[in-house]
Amino acid sequence: MHIHILGICGTFMGSLAVLAKQLGYTVTGSDQNVYPPMSTQLEEQGITLCQGYDPAHFSGPEADRPDMIVIGNTCSRGNPAVEYILESNLAYCSGPQWLSDHVLKDRWVLAVAGTHGKTTTTSMLTWILESAGLEPGYLVGGVPKNFSTSARLGKAPFFVIEADEYDSAFFDKRSKFIHYRAKTAILGNLEFDHADIFPDLASIQAQFNHLLKTIPQSGLVIAPLNNANLDAVFARGIWCPQQFFTIGDDAQAQWRVQPLDKQGAHFKVSYSGDEGEVYGEVKWGLLGNHNIQNGVAALAAACHVGVPLQEGCKALSAFAGVKRRLELLGEFAGVKLYDDFAHHPTAIKTTLDGFRARLDETGDSGRLICVIEARSNTMKMGYHQGTLAASLGAADLVIWYKSEATKLDLAAIGAESATDFRSLANTDEIIEEILNEAAVGDHVLIMSNGGFEGIHQRLAEALANRH
Repeated sequence: MHIHILGICGTFMGSLAVLAKQLGYTVTGSDQNVYPPMSTQLEEQGITLCQGYDPAHFSGPEADRPDMIVIGNTCSRGNPAVEYILESNLAYCSGPQWLSDHVLKDRWVLAVAGTHGKTTTTSMLTWILESAGLEPGYLVGGVPKNFSTSARLGKAPFFVIEADEYDSAFFDKRSKFIHYRAKTAILGNLEFDHADIFPDLASIQAQFNHLLKTIPQSGLVIAPLNNANLDAVFARGIWCPQQFFTIGDDAQAQWRVQPLDKQGAHFKVSYSGDEGEVYGEVKWGLLGNHNIQNGVAALAAACHVGVPLQEGCKALSAFAGVKRRLELLGEFAGVKLYDDFAHHPTAIKTTLDGFRARLDETGDSGRLICVIEARSNTMKMGYHQGTLAASLGAADLVIWYKSEATKLDLAAIGAESATDFRSLANTDEIIEEILNEAAVGDHVLIMSNGGFEGIHQRLAEALANRH
């Protein structure tokens, strides 16, 4: 069987392509923007990539045409490939539907949902199950460093999936996770996001409510204690057991964490279950309370499928992280360069706060210079105008990419920010500014959920060649 994927370089669709290849299908795909790490992974898998959405990519001789076209949610009416598919009455479906029909059927699905931390938590949970010898299948919206690809069929019964609340396709506006038939579900957090498809928080909460309706009575929902936005969802109905986690000693939570340092790199976990209290300890290379919460949620989900807490903690201590999540790209002429995927005020703040805590605890006097591309639709539409300034306080200098598409009032954000804030209109200017500012011992953190015009490699080369 031959499938052609529209939007194949997206994190979800690219992972789906890997699974289809492992099933033995012929896989090709088209995308408007082809960039690493996904493009590299697909090429390594022997998957043919086509630039743009020309119908000629799949409208050749009948023997070469795909049996099914899987349409990503970035493709809508007016897209030339979509218009050709509809006019020619070709077989098509959404990515989540294809995944449900061909991969997830008859599997025990462990789904990781929430506004932030899905990729990291999914990677953690997959690694715990892998370390326990369960050889799970998985689909992650990124590339976990403990694995060679972002997706794998694995062995039955377990399949771990990053459960996105974004819509499935232009013809199916349900959230992707509705298709997944989860039995174990992590709901890590919930904030307003995806302003291009959701008018308000209540509309996102409605989708989370639909997710809960798909979980069987034998399933489990894992969530943070006293999260008002999630509690409002639970109040509308839940039909399976729940377990809650918290940082602290609140006895209402079955899972409790005690940090053993200020940067989040060492912590103790306790679980109050039917067999009494059990404990574990994690010491890893990640930073911040957000990663501690991601980790304890993953431990709880792993416990639900039979992995003992101490065994899970041992696996987390060997967790290597995910590409583009506070990833050290290298040190260039004495300046350390990092890449991070954060694109929401909460994620930006927790990442910067964790980084600052590490610098303070280790006595590192280097400055933290943060470069941000506000690329998500929600950011560009200006919905986070009022909360961005407060998210930047841990940085010494923030350089904001002022794209033509953004509706953010950057002057107002700069005026409200307690840190040095500058906005520049192109990446050449940003690189020049960093070359003028960064000194030996400084840390430069680039935050973007896209390719950012290749600034990572360009800046690394410019720093290395600086005299």
